[in-house]
Amino acid sequence: MEDIFSQIRDGNAVYVRVWLDNVENDPNQGDDHGFSPMHWASKEGRTNIVDMLIGRGAKINATNMGDDTALHLASAHGHREIVVKLLQCRADINAMNEHGNTPLHYACFWRYEQIAEDLVNQGGLVSLSNKDGDTPLDKTTPEFAKCLREVASQKGQDITKVPYRTNWSGTKTKSRDATLSRFTGIDLKHIKMQSKVSQTPSGEMWKGMWQGTEVMAKVLNVRNISSRVNREFAEEFPRLRIFSHPNIHPVLGCVNSGPNMIVLSEYLQHSSLFHVLHEASGIMVDHAQTVSFAMDIARGMSFLHAMDPLIPRYYLNSKNIMVDEELTCKINMADTGYSFMNKGRLYYPAWMSPDALQKAPEDMNARAADMWSFSILLWELVTREVPFAGLNPMEIGMKIVGEGLRVELPPGTSPHLSKLIRICMNEDPAKRPRFDMILPILEKMRTQ
Repeated sequence: MEDIFSQIRDGNAVYVRVWLDNVENDPNQGDDHGFSPMHWASKEGRTNIVDMLIGRGAKINATNMGDDTALHLASAHGHREIVVKLLQCRADINAMNEHGNTPLHYACFWRYEQIAEDLVNQGGLVSLSNKDGDTPLDKTTPEFAKCLREVASQKGQDITKVPYRTNWSGTKTKSRDATLSRFTGIDLKHIKMQSKVSQTPSGEMWKGMWQGTEVMAKVLNVRNISSRVNREFAEEFPRLRIFSHPNIHPVLGCVNSGPNMIVLSEYLQHSSLFHVLHEASGIMVDHAQTVSFAMDIARGMSFLHAMDPLIPRYYLNSKNIMVDEELTCKINMADTGYSFMNKGRLYYPAWMSPDALQKAPEDMNARAADMWSFSILLWELVTREVPFAGLNPMEIGMKIVGEGLRVELPPGTSPHLSKLIRICMNEDPAKRPRFDMILPILEKMRTQ
């Protein structure tokens, strides 16, 4: 069977769709030259495949070995519809490759005039020099250079030539080595632990490097790693490798040998949603961003809830939601619990429903319990406060169950969000909505 890259080059959309339906296939993996599926689809003009990849979480600004992004390739090969789609998905319009060329350089050089105008109208700079000292205007005809210069001036651009510099763009990321997308045990010596980030009840979090990729390494807190534990870990771990959804943060690999049990996931600079909201991250979370975060979480949870069987022992809260460089929230699969870890211990009861706190996991409606947790997340996004701050976890759990402790919305809260929070926090689990039911509501809030 041919590989995914050749199938994309041939435009085999059916094969690509089937390949993407396998959640373990990584839409951000690269070939031997670092070309990701998005690179090839953009280069070959496979618009329908670009649409599929965008919907499955493919990174728009991933680079190949020559530092080309998908926008470079679409611009260089005259695929205007794809250029427009990539720009709508926040492609880095002024990203430079190893030669210092931006997408606009290529559109000008190959005389794709409409694409060049699109790029300038969307913020493409006519003044950036490549390594040879040439701007995009130097790469086209004098007549078209004059036209673009006028468009740039109308957009308020300073057309004074800017010398080449290597650190112009900061949003590019390398496509993943294909070996990162195959489930194999990892030797601990291949992971370079750099710094301890945090200590959680379930384990230590370390920042490190693995095969040239920045990773978060979670060293699980397991006292006795028996053969049974090893077997259960090997059985449960693969289900967490969900690469095919933009709002799921998958695990990449694991160490399952000797005294260490480690789960690896890709490092994200903004860390968790809890960090963004409560630990001086510097990110402005206004109403629009609040709704955007909520939609991301709801999409991710809707995907997980469609799986049969459900992934057990994932407890939704802001500490278990990661935020990437594009401010997209992702459900962190590395924070899923395992059957052999601390049975019956609940570390974050502030986000848990009364029914989840009172019943064994097998006896409760897990989907309804997640919807209650989502309502607490909405409250957290609206108030920028930690739920029940000042109480320890045991006190919180006991008061929620025994004394009816609930979060309270402050005056002035958006009536639409207030209503949604109340709906999701229905005391009767059977009356809480599903995530696919609230997505249209959030979509409407985003456009209001």
